[in-house]
Amino acid sequence: MGETEQRPTAGSRLGAQENAGISTLEHGQKPPMTTPGKLVSIKIQMLDDTQETFDIPQRAPGKVLHDAVCNHLNLVEGDYFGLEFPDHKKMMVWLDLLKPVMKQIRRPKHVVVKFVVKFFPPDHAQLQEELTRYLFALQVKQDLAEGRLTCNDTSTALLISHIVQSEIGDFDETIDREHLVKNKYIPHQEALEDKIMEFHRNHMGQTPAESDFQLLEIARRLEMYGIRLHPAKDREGTKINLAVANTGILVFQGHTKINAFNWAKVRKLSFKRKRFLIKLRPDVNSSFQDTLEFLMASRDFCKSFWKICVEHHAFFRLFEEPKPKPKPVLFSRGSSFRFSGRTQKQVLDYVKEGGHKKVPFERKHSKIHSIRSLTAQPSEQHTEVPKQTARAYGDSNDAAAVQSCRQGKELKSSTEDTGQHKSPSLKKSPKEGRKVDGAVVSAVEEEEEPAKDRMQQNRPQSQQPSTAGSLTGSPHLSELSINSQGGPSVANMTLSPNLSPDAKQSSPLVSPLLNDPSCIRADDEEEVKRKRFPTEKAYFIAKEVATTERTYLKDLEVITSWFQSAVSKEDCMPETLKNLIFSNFEPLHKFHTGFLKEIEQRLALWEGRSNAHIKGDYQRIGDVMLKNIQSMKQLTIHLRKHNEILMELENGIRNSRKLETFCRDFELQKVCYLPLNTFLLRPLHRLMHYKQIMERLCKHYPPSHMDFRDSRAALAEISEMVAQLHGNMIKMENFQKLHELKKDLIGMDNLVIPGREFIRLGSLSKLSGKGLQQRMFFLFNDILLYTSRGLTASNQFKVHGHLPLYGMTMEESEEEWGVPHCLTLRGQHQSIVVAASSRAEMDKWTEDIQMAIDLAEKSSGPAPELLASSPPDNKSPDETTVDQESEDDLSASRTSLERQSPHRGNTTVHVCWHRNTSVSMIDFSIAVENQLSGNLLRKFKNSNGWQKLWVVFTNFCMFFYKSHQDNHPLASLPLLGYSLTLPSESENIHKDYVFKLHFKSHVYYFRAESEYTFERWMEVIRSATSSASRARALSHKEPHAY
Repeated sequence: MGETEQRPTAGSRLGAQENAGISTLEHGQKPPMTTPGKLVSIKIQMLDDTQETFDIPQRAPGKVLHDAVCNHLNLVEGDYFGLEFPDHKKMMVWLDLLKPVMKQIRRPKHVVVKFVVKFFPPDHAQLQEELTRYLFALQVKQDLAEGRLTCNDTSTALLISHIVQSEIGDFDETIDREHLVKNKYIPHQEALEDKIMEFHRNHMGQTPAESDFQLLEIARRLEMYGIRLHPAKDREGTKINLAVANTGILVFQGHTKINAFNWAKVRKLSFKRKRFLIKLRPDVNSSFQDTLEFLMASRDFCKSFWKICVEHHAFFRLFEEPKPKPKPVLFSRGSSFRFSGRTQKQVLDYVKEGGHKKVPFERKHSKIHSIRSLTAQPSEQHTEVPKQTARAYGDSNDAAAVQSCRQGKELKSSTEDTGQHKSPSLKKSPKEGRKVDGAVVSAVEEEEEPAKDRMQQNRPQSQQPSTAGSLTGSPHLSELSINSQGGPSVANMTLSPNLSPDAKQSSPLVSPLLNDPSCIRADDEEEVKRKRFPTEKAYFIAKEVATTERTYLKDLEVITSWFQSAVSKEDCMPETLKNLIFSNFEPLHKFHTGFLKEIEQRLALWEGRSNAHIKGDYQRIGDVMLKNIQSMKQLTIHLRKHNEILMELENGIRNSRKLETFCRDFELQKVCYLPLNTFLLRPLHRLMHYKQIMERLCKHYPPSHMDFRDSRAALAEISEMVAQLHGNMIKMENFQKLHELKKDLIGMDNLVIPGREFIRLGSLSKLSGKGLQQRMFFLFNDILLYTSRGLTASNQFKVHGHLPLYGMTMEESEEEWGVPHCLTLRGQHQSIVVAASSRAEMDKWTEDIQMAIDLAEKSSGPAPELLASSPPDNKSPDETTVDQESEDDLSASRTSLERQSPHRGNTTVHVCWHRNTSVSMIDFSIAVENQLSGNLLRKFKNSNGWQKLWVVFTNFCMFFYKSHQDNHPLASLPLLGYSLTLPSESENIHKDYVFKLHFKSHVYYFRAESEYTFERWMEVIRSATSSASRARALSHKEPHAY
């Protein structure tokens, strides 16, 4: 290479190697020959809005122009980028790298070609170079401005706050306001300026590189990240949009993704005139046809989209560039188009080999002039890095990645030793050694129902890592501690998403600070975790306070934000009721917002993001809990009102059809993932959680511990509050459950009456003329109802009969009827024969029915004093007895739990119906105590990768979110009927803290971050998977276990 004379390029003048661009040729190959001749000038618009002119030979292929742009930028990972331009029909198309430029751009003087991101990887941690991440950040900024990247206001403000941090540095209110006035990042930005500045305040000390990383971390979680919509119609003529991503082909309706076809499922892509065809691999479990057809606006639109799909498949799925097909001898049929360039695997391998130098680059919009150096050799820093000095960094065993900002330029140097040392930013990629073509995309199985939203497809294995011992669920990957290596602490990162399983390895937040001469490898991560981050049980107890507080705050927002907003738009609720609800919930929300902030700040100090941990003053949580629990006592007046709020709302619903419809419609919204009245009881439930947490903390601490005294005092305070509100909690739990059941039943209007207590519900088989028929039974302290699920769109259960418990007798009758687990219930006017699914189920029903019969005998009817505050139903009861059931309307439909309907189809009643099990009021009460939330890694039975999710466990169900910031779950997994075990050796799950959930053929593996969190998840999930026995109940005077 040194023997041939070369023309200087923009890159070489800045000290870059000649091959620092994105050449896709193998080592030793030469680029295609271009006949020298007349030069043509092409104008290129860069991502920072500057324009550059490039002179290329008239017959040069597109690759020459692409390489020239990448060399000009000193861009190593240029394969992620492309050149797009408007063709003669004003349609934006990608420049074909194999065809001559002049055959594609007819009038170059009048065309501006845009240099933009073309391939968006599933995880930005795969982008090894800081320059590449900077350009991706510019693309996100551009997509926000053009309205292509849509998201909610909170996410938008958070994204912009990171952009502002990278451009002007640390927060200063005056400078921020001036900057936001001069720079419009989105249309109508004024409404978000206060929120942007609030977030910007939390990014103190964050470098531009760190801001880019955080920006991409947030952006990649958005549904529209990297998406370009292509209008089309389906076979029915419905207008939709098609898009292509790293995972496959996506279908959108508006900006909502409604379907996805993973590459692993796609057998062939083709187009015929205006028709775009997707041929799928045969799947017995799929309802899709073998070939899907979409109609696009024209043949050109269709071909353009087909080309993009071919390129995405090749880039993300193939090991190497596909070989060209031999030219046909006589005539050709179809397009000869093929992907040209390196695949993603080739790019990653090339960068890991480190056969290039890193040179500084200028951030056009950045105004930061401070020097931020993390190297031990400050004298070696220059605004430019000539070739002769670049090697000096590589020769030092203490060399670390150099990041500094001087005169608006961020410097970045790396090692150049051959085989001895690699730059810290070129760490071993988690993708190394994986099978690129083995993308894992598992559809949500039947039991994991979408919570009114489609579960997003798992990302391809690029996410999967061998993350395993990885940093995913570890304490140092807490949302609270992103810069946890001793750099400037971020005071409040509550709204920053977690790093992905792979993200830590090449993060600019971490890599400059790992000053070991040899980089930390993925297999050393566990050792690093043990050395650097808290492992004591008290820390994880404190972290549980933070994670569950986040969920509690989101639940409060369902009332204070979502419900209040919906109510304000509809004139359906009396003003007195509005004032009663929101005047009592808003003070709670305000208090707990501050409480959560304090907990997170304490955790940040505990995790060592300041020097405070040296003194040991902040490795405790009891003082924070004591202070806030004492302050919480002032809110008792609001907590006492919850009894009244619940009853007044139910009264309003009963008296107003409009309000009833409004509340039912609100419950169908994605954000209302539980029955509405459950959210009204959340503040009372939360007191129980504080009490349990403080009990665990006091049990853990020895009396000599510095935090024991505060923890003990906090426990005494919260125990006193719980004791004061205990009576209300018992009454309201039963009252709420009766009203919830009322929504699931048809044919019984007077379910909620004073004195009635719910005891158990579940599926039993009733013996009739046609044999055993599945029925849903509801046991109360005075009556036993039996129902069936009809074919109505409401998914409700129709009441077919009831047996008063007064005077009832019960006897086992397996021998008489020849049916296993069989009981005969004899009432005063009617007898029925029922069978349970197992001996255990039969024992539960026998125990509860006998107890209910005994209560009915003692009280001679419903006891008014049990729930004196329950309002009677003012609708007239049926005058005649319920008709004997007709077998014609009893064909219960066994539709999937995922069936959509105007009524909530995923309630506990429906789960019991499908799983053929039962649940008691004691189980519900235990479930109130056993709520948990936090990050878990999930793995399907037939997949190789672990997916990180934010999981909320409540109401016998696991709800899955992308992150704790999300307002609604992606999917839910009801656990009634599931078995909880540990994976066996034969399952090859060689990871710590893994538990297994399985029901029939459905198997899920979950992985916790520590021994404590593993035990806690096992404890709470066991409460849902193993139903409580009535023997564990308290006396009748205190029927609900708290």
